[in-house]
Amino acid sequence: MPRIFAVLAAALIGLIIFSSCVFVVDQRQYAVVYALGEIKRVIEEPGLYFKAPAPLQNVVYMERRILTIDTPEAESFITSEKKNLLIDSYVKWRIVDPKVFLVSFAGDERRAQDRLTQIVKAALNEEITKRTIREVVSSERTKVMQTIVDKVADDAKQLGIDVVDVRLKRVDLKPEVSESVYRRMEAERKRVANELRSQGAAESERIRAEADREREVTLAKAYREAQTIKGEGDAKAASIYNAAFGQNPEFFAFYRSLEAYRQSFRTKSDIIMVDPQSDFLRFMRGAGGSKGGK
Repeated sequence: MPRIFAVLAAALIGLIIFSSCVFVVDQRQYAVVYALGEIKRVIEEPGLYFKAPAPLQNVVYMERRILTIDTPEAESFITSEKKNLLIDSYVKWRIVDPKVFLVSFAGDERRAQDRLTQIVKAALNEEITKRTIREVVSSERTKVMQTIVDKVADDAKQLGIDVVDVRLKRVDLKPEVSESVYRRMEAERKRVANELRSQGAAESERIRAEADREREVTLAKAYREAQTIKGEGDAKAASIYNAAFGQNPEFFAFYRSLEAYRQSFRTKSDIIMVDPQSDFLRFMRGAGGSKGGK
């Protein structure tokens, strides 16, 4: 029995030593083998590998996939206009040099993320302080992001990291700044509206004045034409009267007297007081105006 226990113990110890000498590298990982703080080899290909048993040699695994740093909350930055901007950003990165990464961060991804966050924040601050809100939000946003990626990539490369991309998720103003911007926008819109109203009122007055002028011109032309026609009619009527007077002066005088009587006695109550021998009553005194009569 003691011999059996000894064999089992030896086999167990041998299994433990063997298991500490064997390790598997996944296709999504790097493996760094080190001994007493000295890096022996970096394994990038997946498969089954062997090493000296611990603690003579140890293995550290690192992600080779693209990782994401997402800021938990928006950070404040100041533009060239001295306006505060709240910016949410994210970073896509991966480990490209496991040996340098291990020396820089002892293989700790959390430390690497903290360091990258600081680098990105410094690059953002440097670029945003040079630009206005409009440039950051729209006109030069692509240029700003490319400059930040280049700066962050240069700094991260020295740490064994490749920065794939840096993006802004949200760019917003602080509430108090937003309120002032909205008030300024409102004032600008009101100014434009008032200007348009003034232009509309001026145009309306111009159109009315033009219409009034055209109306007066039209009426003047119509009055002139009417007076011309009336004058021509009067002249023609006078010509007719003259022609009739020339043909029979006595009848013409009689007709004109009748017209005068008709105008004088429009109603039965009309009364006229004149001398019976007046020339006005000449044709009432008799035919040809020679006899007396009523």
